[in-house]
Amino acid sequence: MEKQKQIDILAKLISIKSVNDNEGEVADYIESLFAPYQDQGVQIDRIQYAPGRDNLVVTIGSGDRILGFSGHEDVVSAGDEADWQTDPFQATIKDGNLYGRGASDMKSGLAALIISMLEMLEDNSVPGKIRLLCTVGEETGEYGAAQLTKEGYADGLAGLIIAEPGNDMTEIGYTSKGVIDYIVTSVGKQAHSSQPEKGINAIDHLIDFATQVKPLMAQFDQVNPILGKLTHVQSVFQGGSQINSVPDKAIIKGNIRTIPEYPNKVVFAALNDLVEKLNQKDGYDLSIRYSFPEEAMPGDKNAPLIKLMEKVHGEIFKDRPVKAIGQSGASDGSEFLHGKGDFAIAEIGPGNNTQHQTDEFVNIETFYKSVEFYKQVAKEFFTK
Repeated sequence: MEKQKQIDILAKLISIKSVNDNEGEVADYIESLFAPYQDQGVQIDRIQYAPGRDNLVVTIGSGDRILGFSGHEDVVSAGDEADWQTDPFQATIKDGNLYGRGASDMKSGLAALIISMLEMLEDNSVPGKIRLLCTVGEETGEYGAAQLTKEGYADGLAGLIIAEPGNDMTEIGYTSKGVIDYIVTSVGKQAHSSQPEKGINAIDHLIDFATQVKPLMAQFDQVNPILGKLTHVQSVFQGGSQINSVPDKAIIKGNIRTIPEYPNKVVFAALNDLVEKLNQKDGYDLSIRYSFPEEAMPGDKNAPLIKLMEKVHGEIFKDRPVKAIGQSGASDGSEFLHGKGDFAIAEIGPGNNTQHQTDEFVNIETFYKSVEFYKQVAKEFFTK
């Protein structure tokens, strides 16, 4: 495929405003790229999450072993577009970089995976069975990956490569922290502030939770040698409606980044026990819920897939060393790891540390080389 066509594919993906939604249009475009090759046995499956929000699974090749490729179709908001030097939804090339929302996270990675598969189909060089998993909702909870895993699309994989930004293809993520977002609601009774004894102050009761949850989370003090410690941040506090009224409702939200040493269920139990203990006090009415929790992703930097990728990287990016690292952020890998089978998950893509920022970009030469990298990894994966 000519390099201009590669850029055109990436530019088209960036032009689709899949900001936490509208992934169906991305799926439409990707499907149109593979549809001409269905006479070569290409299988295309659309799995709807919600209207206008479609996961897409494209399988090429054949064989008993399956190599998984994965990328998400959604992007985060561009924020105030006036702060951008260029239109965030129109790919702009300048000084060897391509700018646009998703250029780094992760439409460049998704495009590179797509192009590598298309080139294999073009020259009849598909080395084995490769399954591309295009997901919805990664930026807001990995629920597309959860749906695909539940429906069996991650079952039987022999390895999975997720094209998340890899610091210009210099880092392979093989383990990552998990995520627990909790929301605690305190319900009280409204009254005039001049007669507080007639009400129940929801904020006071929530402050008790906020005060006690900090030392509770600090008890999870083991340190993972790669990922570090479990972290906990109280990030949102809302309550009351008027300054001269006793507040009848208050909400606190917190974010916990877990490590493999503490499975999410252990943290859930601690939080639930605290809420239950507080509710034993007179007048307390607290409840807790969790928003799309993700397990920490364990991994082995000596796994054959990781070692193969390091070898191929040295051949493609000769002057740019790569290292296997742990990552503090969660990804679709936290869901796909629940697929049936024992397989390594590796994260590397052409994106960089401009993800979620104004003037997000990808280096064009790195993007081109990432296509060759994915093709060569696939080839050697099936010949080992």
